[in-house]
Amino acid sequence: MTLPTVHVYVLGGTITMAGGAGTGIAPKLSGEDLMAQVPGLRDVANVVVKTPFLKPGASLTFAELSNVAAMIQDDPAQGHVVVQGTDTIDETAFFLGLLHNAQAPVVVTGAMRGASALSADGPANLLAAIHTAGHPEAANRGALVVLNDEIHQALYVEKMHKGLVQAFQSINGGAVGYYLEGRPRFLHPAPQHRAALFSNRVAPERVAVVKAVLDGDDALLRATLDLGYHGVVVEAMGAGHLPAQYLDALDALLERVPVVLASRVPAGPVFQNTYGFPGSEIDLIRRGVIPAGWLSPHKARILLAAGLGAGQSMQEIRDTFARFA
Repeated sequence: MTLPTVHVYVLGGTITMAGGAGTGIAPKLSGEDLMAQVPGLRDVANVVVKTPFLKPGASLTFAELSNVAAMIQDDPAQGHVVVQGTDTIDETAFFLGLLHNAQAPVVVTGAMRGASALSADGPANLLAAIHTAGHPEAANRGALVVLNDEIHQALYVEKMHKGLVQAFQSINGGAVGYYLEGRPRFLHPAPQHRAALFSNRVAPERVAVVKAVLDGDDALLRATLDLGYHGVVVEAMGAGHLPAQYLDALDALLERVPVVLASRVPAGPVFQNTYGFPGSEIDLIRRGVIPAGWLSPHKARILLAAGLGAGQSMQEIRDTFARFA
């Protein structure tokens, strides 16, 4: 049997971390060190591993991820795996998916427990991710996230717990597959066609996220006007609602930059046609905000930042977000 070739890019994260007593863990293991910990790897794929750098997931940058996306685009492999810290996997997988236009999937994985921890989950996650990346049914699915024997679409997956191995969930629709009995099993066929929304050399612009809170004021919203941001995502309440005291600042913002309406509530899309009071989603959309659809606030920020970095017009940004409604 001819095994698929899978290229693995190790960027760091908990999966690479070890440490001494009382000092805390930090990134230490290279890609080769990680592969040596995975029994049965040679039976599922021919693995080519690269370690561009080792750092915590919280410190990754758009520039670094764009470089990884460009490396992936140039690699003639059946599948690609990105190994990184779980702090930002839901964001980075979404960003990589926006830049990826090949049939070969990009599978992002990591670990919730350090490499030296009892029952470390890294080796099992690596095996599942590499096997999934090389599987024919994973082709044309864009970016996926594989942890804890679950396969998630990057668009929907979110980190929902700080420490448990089942931290990642797709609360809008569930996992798209599972790693069971030593192989990936998908629940639905892959789409026939998909295309990247942006070039892998896009340089995202600065976008702020401002969260609405009970009895809050508009000071942070107004401050974004003077801090050099090119766009704003408002993390609204409920189905997409803002306190009335935010509205004057919002109107001032809308005269200068695009503003996207997301919600702090994880499940469900932002509404567009239900509530009609001042600060409701109907009122906000009439004022000019762009509904984020099914996107979480942090993913809406990535999409807006990429659209601005690609030089999209206001109408093009609206059309891009409409894809996620």
